[in-house]
Amino acid sequence: MTVKELAEKLGLKALSMPDGDREVLTGYAGDLLSWVMGKAPSDAAWFTIMSNINIIAVAMLRDVSAIVVCEGAEISNDVIARAEEQDINLLVSEKGIYDLCVELAKMI
Repeated sequence: MTVKELAEKLGLKALSMPDGDREVLTGYAGDLLSWVMGKAPSDAAWFTIMSNINIIAVAMLRDVSAIVVCEGAEISNDVIARAEEQDINLLVSEKGIYDLCVELAKMI
């Protein structure tokens, strides 16, 4: 499925979606950025509550399809601007990480 389809099916709000046609092949949940840097697969939807600017660098390094900031974690305008500058799909949800991952697992 594409990032656009993921957003529609999970009810995610896009803060930056420069590549909505990018394929999502799997999911990954993680909040410890150093762990995510070593473990997240490419083409994944990365579910996290982390919302600082470093998530953009990690997403670029791991070549994830999208970052999904969960549980209503607030995202600053600086992070949104960096996501747009770096062509990173950045989505948000009020839902919990577990619930979103379960929903994604049913779709893939």
